[in-house]
Amino acid sequence: MLGRWLTEPHVAKWWGEADEELEGIESAMTSVETRALIVELDGRPIAYLQSYDPHLEPGHPYQDQPPGTLGVDISIGDPVLIGKGHGSAIIRQFCAGLFAGGASRIVIDPDPDNAQAIRAYEKAGFRFLERRQSIYGPAHFMALDKPEETDLP
Repeated sequence: MLGRWLTEPHVAKWWGEADEELEGIESAMTSVETRALIVELDGRPIAYLQSYDPHLEPGHPYQDQPPGTLGVDISIGDPVLIGKGHGSAIIRQFCAGLFAGGASRIVIDPDPDNAQAIRAYEKAGFRFLERRQSIYGPAHFMALDKPEETDLP
């Protein structure tokens, strides 16, 4: 299923070669620093989601972020579900769980040309920090900080 998703044009445009990416995801699923998940909607798998701690990965470029920072990545697999608000809703819900679990900041790094993803992350509350160079190329580096107790309704 993941291999098929990685070949979908809306995913392949932002990821690398499908077999290599699938190998990387499989490796991440067994690593200590990465939590890999499949998101379901009405019992049907629709997206790949992962969180990771950049401080646990030697030489990770986001180790300059404060302790308690986690990174996230998401790809919606089914092209029919793109542009319907699922990405921002999934990220918003996932980040709330990460904050409840002790995270203080969440970062995400879409490609600067991926305007649709950037809009989805902005809708989820992320703000642009800076343009960076990641191991995958240029990144529109964004962050979402844990809300203060006074910010909660």
